[in-house]
Amino acid sequence: MPPLTFKLEKTDALSKARAGTITTDHGTIQTPIFMPVGTAGTVKALTQQQLREDVKAEIILGNTYHLYLRPGMEVLQSAGGLHAFNGWQKPILTDSGGYQVFSLAANRKISEEGVVFQSHIDGSKHLFTPEKAMDIQRVIGGDIIMAFDECPPYPSEYKYVKDSMELTHRWLDRCFHQFNHTEPLYGYTQNLFPIVQGGTHKDLRKASCEYISAKDAVGNAIGGLSVGEPTEMIHEYCGWSCEHLPENKPRYLMGVGTPADLLECISLGVDMFDCVMPTRNGRNAMLFTTQGVINIDNKKWEFDHAVLDPLLDNNVSSYYSKSYLRHLLKSKEILGLTIASIQNLAFYLWLVKTAREKIIEGNFVSWKKEILPIITRRL
Repeated sequence: MPPLTFKLEKTDALSKARAGTITTDHGTIQTPIFMPVGTAGTVKALTQQQLREDVKAEIILGNTYHLYLRPGMEVLQSAGGLHAFNGWQKPILTDSGGYQVFSLAANRKISEEGVVFQSHIDGSKHLFTPEKAMDIQRVIGGDIIMAFDECPPYPSEYKYVKDSMELTHRWLDRCFHQFNHTEPLYGYTQNLFPIVQGGTHKDLRKASCEYISAKDAVGNAIGGLSVGEPTEMIHEYCGWSCEHLPENKPRYLMGVGTPADLLECISLGVDMFDCVMPTRNGRNAMLFTTQGVINIDNKKWEFDHAVLDPLLDNNVSSYYSKSYLRHLLKSKEILGLTIASIQNLAFYLWLVKTAREKIIEGNFVSWKKEILPIITRRL
């Protein structure tokens, strides 16, 4: 069972954008890539078949915190892991639960040992340690698993961010120790990615990049961004982190973001992205299309019988009309949530696939400049 490999195929001459291929035991991933978020073992409102055929997803996410609470580790292990449980046979990445701990600030207590938190389901108390985060992710069975970290909010005092980063580094040592002293459960390789922290302080970000790079992991993640700071700051510290991470390893920017964010951060050297935005916004009537952004609630679409997006080749975008989708969402029909989610995810996957093609062709920067005002305009 060889570990994950990354082949860097092309770096853009006018930016730091990269095209590469990640190989895992569950298949290959062509980068740059966007990963749909399947919090509780499902990307909301979609079947795995729709993810494969309409969205054309290559990898999805599972959420350690949510899967740990429900259905629980006994159910997942008895099924043979998340791949067997949900029927998705391509790669899966699992987060460590660190971000959920960040978002549960009112109901958790952080110590050197780990984090005690209350379940959002029934209020029961639980302890996550770095070791437990590794053991849980072994049971879930992700191809890529994430180190347990603390994500400081923005803004935070320098001392808090520094202390938090150093705690994350100590937890990382414990993650690797546990990871190296346990085995995958289902006959395929799992791969541990550390996470850069350091908030919006360049010296801390650089120190964190250097610390996790010394672990020589098969890939690295950039965390602690998109937690309230301005967009320009996200890009600045993403670029700074990329500059201090190894070129020959995939770089995963966690929880980002808009289509414009993706293109900008691709140009800075990021290879992997995830975000709930396309599905969450779709369920709330905002559509991302190759022509621009649509609020399908608006009355202007009531009689628009043109298809959602003729440039996207799937069974939804080139079949259902804007008028029909508006009707479904207004009527609170479940099918509306499915159609909107497929449209938005298919657009995101189209965007990163096209970016990859342009990097390989050598005209990424000119294409980015041309496409950005089109896809971000309000229709």
